[in-house]
Amino acid sequence: MASVLSYESLVHAVAGAVGSVTAMTVFFPLDTARLRLQVDETRKSKTTHMVLLEIIKEEGLLAPYRGWFPVISSLCCSNFVYFYTFNSLKAVWVKGQRSTTGKDLVVGFVAGVVNVLLTTPLWVVNTRLKLQGAKFRNEDIVPTNYKGIIDAFHQIIRDEGILALWNGTFPSLLLVFNPAIQFMFYEGLKRQILKKRLKLSSADVFIIGAIAKAIATTVTYPMQTVQSILRFGRHRLNPENRTLGSLRNVLYLLHQRVRRFGIMGLYKGLEAKLLQTVLTAALMFLVYEKLTAATFTVMGLKNTGKH
Repeated sequence: MASVLSYESLVHAVAGAVGSVTAMTVFFPLDTARLRLQVDETRKSKTTHMVLLEIIKEEGLLAPYRGWFPVISSLCCSNFVYFYTFNSLKAVWVKGQRSTTGKDLVVGFVAGVVNVLLTTPLWVVNTRLKLQGAKFRNEDIVPTNYKGIIDAFHQIIRDEGILALWNGTFPSLLLVFNPAIQFMFYEGLKRQILKKRLKLSSADVFIIGAIAKAIATTVTYPMQTVQSILRFGRHRLNPENRTLGSLRNVLYLLHQRVRRFGIMGLYKGLEAKLLQTVLTAALMFLVYEKLTAATFTVMGLKNTGKH
């Protein structure tokens, strides 16, 4: 229990949250472009920079940062939960020994499940707020009118029921493999480098963070597209109940996507996602590692996370 409630786990959680917020703020417009490409299927522009130029031209200079606050709030909570759970479970299981790739994958998976179940309502709300007021090419999308985070929660519960806050949970649970794969590769590459030298340079952290995220994103991207559509939940298509994003709905959306756009339709927006997520993850890990090391040094504590 001491390992779970330790000061070290709290430091890792805060550093992870700060790192993710910093990185997402820097690369937020890329995430806006990615979300439009995933949800607005009939948009003709295919490249990230063309979509961003369209958004700025049609909706204003600050439009790429629409929904920044709810996204950052959700991301901060989500990464705090993930990093805290990941490092607490690792401390309990590894108990001062060297971790292994298999253990990192299992711990990452469990931390992801906890994170999804606790934070999905936040992501459903921020997806809708981020797309509110957007000029869609797809006429099957029903517009929303939320005044803010609290009002969005209120309207969704009132009009769609409380379980609508967990729309997209099923693909989200499948997507816990994304951070699990990411952390597995990150920790594994980190261990390989630390065999040859005493500490990681900033460049090392940035590069291995980027590689780990690129692999995880490419493997899981089709499910991320389904997750975005289910979270948005405003398509007139498929009127059947989408509560929790069941397997049936996931398969339906995947099939529809392939039927209308071919197999590459599953990867629509991947360029924007890779650009955003790889750079964001690399910067997040860099801030996380530096902040964690600095905090432990200032407090005179030893970082007990064995790699």
